[in-house]
Formats: sequence, structure tokens, C-alpha cells
Amino acid sequence: MNAKQIPSIETVKTDIVIIGGGGAGLAAAVGAAEKGVNIVFLEKRHAPGGNSQFAWGFFAAESPAQKRMAIDSPRDELFKMAMDYARWRTDPNIVRTLVDKSGDTVRWLEEMGVKFDWILPLYPNQAPLVFHYSKGGSGTAVIKALVKKCEDLGVPLLCQTAAKRIFTSEKGSVTGVLAATKGKELRIIAKSVIIATGGYAGNKEMLKKYYPTYSENMYCAGLSHKGDGLRMATEIGAATEGLGILELCGQLFPWSSYLSALAEEPNMIWVNKKGERFIDEGITFRFPERANAVDRQPDKICYTIFDETIKQKVIEDGFIQTVMRGVQSIEGIQGLPSEMAARKKKTIGLEKELQLQADKGRVKISNSWDELAAWIGAVPEVLKATIEEYNSFCDRGYDENFLKDRRYLVPLRIPPYYAIKCYSAFYNTLGGIKINHHMEVLNHQDSPIPGLYAAGVDTGGWEWDTYNITLAGHSFGFAVNSGRVAGENAAKYVLGK
Repeated sequence: MNAKQIPSIETVKTDIVIIGGGGAGLAAAVGAAEKGVNIVFLEKRHAPGGNSQFAWGFFAAESPAQKRMAIDSPRDELFKMAMDYARWRTDPNIVRTLVDKSGDTVRWLEEMGVKFDWILPLYPNQAPLVFHYSKGGSGTAVIKALVKKCEDLGVPLLCQTAAKRIFTSEKGSVTGVLAATKGKELRIIAKSVIIATGGYAGNKEMLKKYYPTYSENMYCAGLSHKGDGLRMATEIGAATEGLGILELCGQLFPWSSYLSALAEEPNMIWVNKKGERFIDEGITFRFPERANAVDRQPDKICYTIFDETIKQKVIEDGFIQTVMRGVQSIEGIQGLPSEMAARKKKTIGLEKELQLQADKGRVKISNSWDELAAWIGAVPEVLKATIEEYNSFCDRGYDENFLKDRRYLVPLRIPPYYAIKCYSAFYNTLGGIKINHHMEVLNHQDSPIPGLYAAGVDTGGWEWDTYNITLAGHSFGFAVNSGRVAGENAAKYVLGK
């Protein structure tokens, strides 16, 4: 290596280094800075926000917003619901911390200017109501508020700056971080490090290693983070927990959010590559369970099939299912249930979009079931038998196979027929670095690595193998809550308290 190839090295001294500028990292920065410590904040991308900026809603229990709206959401009850759902396979101390901190974090965010306009059901008859929604999207509002608070507190945010490794002393405590930015290296000397790099959804090698059924057909619907935090933590002896959990969201039509929403409609029929029905389509309201069913189909592919009558009904009335994308278009409609909002959003341009995607080979439009089966790759007799059986269920108003709600049993008889090809998809990975309820990173002896903390989806112990939709918004809620806890505890560590 010649002299020109050697990066210049700049040394920076601070109290805490935060790696990752999403919801967890930003909350950690504010939580720590409020305690009066100095921070260097590293973000690999060009701007902060991470996947949190796309979050729809924020989980909380006993929040000021819930109290204003007379919503009963007792922390004890929600904690028990979380643990019962996970069959106690999660760390109860971490879950308890998440639930107990959440209401006060809503207060904290509202004091920064976030206004939680509605607390909406994410699926029909959800109880208790915990999904806090802010005008324009909770993720957008929360990230904007946290970034402004960082600026007000004088926290320097270094974007396009990637952490490479974490330094430790001979005794095992962290001493800083090596980072790279704009052709030079930064050696940051610090007493504490907080990891909040957002998981490993964009690292195919890690996905194949930790999620044995991973397929190239799967689509990442979030940002493609590379697992930098997990790698750096394990390099210095961190233990792992909860690896291999994906926040599944499919079926997904990755080329059009419009048709992806259409493909989720409960009054259609969903089949796999064999032409066989595999699910109660009415379960679309509970997307994690729906996603589990799609994920286990051959090649992780499924097809949504409907006829001209159903298509026209969609055009006239709008979507049936709770489409949270549609919630963002109902600003000013105080308290309107999200499924009603989705139906108010007329499906303008559906004909054009279907034809556009059909011309690209991603959608099939045909008057013939045989032709549709050939496009899917199914045996024609199998697909036709599936349709005939389903139509008979619709005629009788009783799905004797999967017990689909009779409200959504609509026969397919009027051509042309339509098929949308969809894929298993996931928003993000959940789990990785083992922590305790103080967000301290643990080593293989379950002892804290002094000065090292982690937050958000980089961490394990708080989520089971399927996203708990009853506690809707808890991934985003945990990101912010755990970040806040990590920042406060890292500051106490630095200050010797």
C-alpha cells in the first residue's frame, strides 16, 4: 500500500458513541444527552431515520393519549398478553421494561411536539387499543421530533459514516469505535457504545445462516441493513439470542403497493403454485399469521385470483381490508376506523395498473381457467377443482375447509379472470444480540460487557417467532423505548451513577 492509499486517521474523544440513526439510535441519543453527557452519533446512510421512519403506529400502554381518549390499556394486562403469546419464551424482564416504559415515552415524545391523533385498531375488534397513530404517520413524526431534539441538545450526527469495529480494553470494557467516512478513518475514544444498526435484512449470508428456509424469492420490504452491529458485537464476545426471526409481511407484489394491497383482499381466493387453496383469506386482517401461511408455500409464492365481478366491486367500493397505507390519506378525520378509511379511498386507475403489470408478465388476465393454470404452472384440473369447490362453499355460505367468514365468500364465475403473483416478504429481522432489561449487552457467561449497550431490532429476547399483532406497533415501540433505556443507562454508566 502506498502513501496515497493509507486513509488519514482522525481521533475524536467523547463519552458515548451511538452506532445507527434509526428510531432506537435517535432515542438513545436524546435519552443520553438529556443526562448531560457528550455523544458522537454515527449513521451509515445519508440521513437518519432507518426503518422507523416508515412505521405506521407506536405501541404504548397507559399513555397520556390513551387516557385522553378514555381507552383502558393496563400495563399488567398487556404484559401478561405478551408473555402468554410467547409461551414465556421471551425474557420477561425485557418485555416488562418495554411495556412499562411505553406510556411515559409517549409523554416524552408529545413534549417534543409529536401529536398522537388517533389510537386505531390494526384489525377488526382489536382490544385493547394500543396502536398510536400520528398525522402523516407515527414513524415520520417521531423521527422528525427526535432529530430536532438532537439538534437542540447539540448532538453531532455524522451521516455516511460507518462503524467498522468496537475497541475493548484488556479487562473487556469498551473503549471506543473505529469508523470510516469520506476517505478517512475516525478513531473515536469513548467510555460507552450503543449499537442500534437495524438488523441484517439486507445480508443474504446471515439470512441463509439464521433463517434456514430463506429463499431468493423472498423480498425485503424494509431497508437492507447488513448486520453490522451484530457482527461487531459478536467479534468482541457478545452472546446472541433470537436469531432467525423475521417480521414477515407477505404476500407482497413488489412492483406496485396498489396491487399488493389488492392482492390482500379477503373476498378473493389465494392459491399456491399447485393451484391449491391454502388459507382462510379472511385472515388477511392478521398479517403476521397470513404471512406465515404464504411463507410455507412452494417457492414462497402464491397467487391471488378474482373475477370481473369482484374487480368491479373493488373499483366501486374501494378496499375491504384495513390498509394502513390508506390511513395516511384521512388526515383530519378524527377517530375514523382505519378499515372505513381504506374503503373511502377509491381505487382509481385499477384497470390501467392491472393491464400494465399483465403486459410485464406479472399479472395474468384470461377468459380461460386452463390458460390461467398454465401461467401459474398448475395442473388445469387441480385449479378448476379448487375453484369449483370454493364456488360451492360460496353458494352455501359455508367454507367447510378453512371456515372463512361468509361475508367474504364471493364466487368466481364472470370472466375475465385475474391472477396476481405474490411473494413471501418481510419488513425486517428481529433478534440477534443478547441483552438484559437495562439494554446491556451480555457475554457468553450472561454477564454485561462493561459500557456496551444495544437497542431495537439488533437485540433478542423480546419477540417470539411470529409478530404479536395484538400488541400492534410494538416493534417500533420497542425500538424507541429500548433506545431511550439504553441511552439513559449508558449515561449513568459514564457518569458513574
